[in-house]
Amino acid sequence: MQNNIIEHLRKYIDLNESEILIFNQLTVTLHLKKKGFINKENTICKNLYFVEKGCLRMFFVNKKGVEQITQFALDGWWISDYQSFINNSPSEYSIQAIEDSRIISIDNQNLEILLSKIPRMERYFRIMMQKAVAGAQLRSKLLYEMSKEEFYVHFSTSFPEFMMRAPQYMIASYLGLTPEYLSELRKKTI
Repeated sequence: MQNNIIEHLRKYIDLNESEILIFNQLTVTLHLKKKGFINKENTICKNLYFVEKGCLRMFFVNKKGVEQITQFALDGWWISDYQSFINNSPSEYSIQAIEDSRIISIDNQNLEILLSKIPRMERYFRIMMQKAVAGAQLRSKLLYEMSKEEFYVHFSTSFPEFMMRAPQYMIASYLGLTPEYLSELRKKTI
């Protein structure tokens, strides 16, 4: 039974028991071990993933062969390569578990069935997309506006849970810092 996601959905829309049953029939629960992948670069990302419990990262490997993290997802967050998912095209990203995780997955076909059977789900996914776009816009603005130190302080105070759950080198990658510089910043702010 997918309880965490149902509680999450009910924060945004009303669902009755028959609609919950439909949702559960159209989604799949995945158990992903630490370092396990749910998507790899150059494969088509065919699913949207909801993190019921755990932590995931989305990253690409840059021209220098270095992993660059573009997104994290903790309990209650969605993650996917939306471009690959929407266009049915090869993904430029990999999505990997940072810790053992329980994921709710829905593929494109079942998503369309879900939206036709429970039209209120359109509202839910619209709200989730708006939140994701707003977060991406804010991150872009902060990258241009703040110094590296200010960006680190903002991130660490806004998302303290990431600081506890993600390894330092991954946080550094996400913030566009070297692990060594992040270590220096941590010492300064303690």
